[in-house]
Amino acid sequence: MMRTDGYLLDNRQTEAGERFDAFASLFDPTTFRHLEGFGIGPGWRCWEVGAGGTSVVSWLAKKVGPTGRVVATDIDTSRVAPAARPPVEVRVHDVGAEEPPGEGFDLVHARLVLVHVPDRERALRSMVESLRPGGRLLIEDADPALQPLTCPDEHGPAEQLANRLRTGFRRLLADRGADLSYGRRLPRLLREAGLRRVAADAYFPLTSPACAALESATIRQVRTDLVTAGLATDEEIDRHLANVEAGGMDLATAPMISAWGRKG
Repeated sequence: MMRTDGYLLDNRQTEAGERFDAFASLFDPTTFRHLEGFGIGPGWRCWEVGAGGTSVVSWLAKKVGPTGRVVATDIDTSRVAPAARPPVEVRVHDVGAEEPPGEGFDLVHARLVLVHVPDRERALRSMVESLRPGGRLLIEDADPALQPLTCPDEHGPAEQLANRLRTGFRRLLADRGADLSYGRRLPRLLREAGLRRVAADAYFPLTSPACAALESATIRQVRTDLVTAGLATDEEIDRHLANVEAGGMDLATAPMISAWGRKG
């Protein structure tokens, strides 16, 4: 959620809001479970990287209270701007190209961000440097190469079409610089960055209304790109969207890998 130069899933597109709502439904419980485990509370100073929408930022604001601080950054802040009231500060910022928006953070969190950032190494280094000693870093990112299918149970023509469109979508992402196997490397990268007590887990939604909502919004958002690249026809996309709407398929997302550690 961090690129403007050729980034496939622009925050300014209509479908982006639907995608953020689906991400919140699918992944907020996992994110909040990890953050609760860190003991987050009043007075904490937090940096939410590539915030996108408001769900995580608003949750953090309630946890840290009036004595805390939440800095929410993105290259396009249009979707997170409504949360810009104390203790939340919203800033336009490119984590892969600019210095951190502060230092001494107790918590830095990024979800579904770094996979899209061209200079991921710099971005990760920036986040680690911004932490206070003992501060926590939580990175959550997808690994589409680990589970590449929309329909793992490919038992009919509708599922086969869905998986073919997912293959096309992954190709578009890769062509724009996304690292489709980034998630699995996060534990090692956090250790190499000097963090301690590194641990990780993965969450893999297999079927839910939010999976269907995310699939529909994503395909509608990249429809023109798929057709222009010759990866699908308008008729195929219309048929797939109708299949999703009918509700007869078990739709999955890529696994989200959550990795965390503490700065020494």
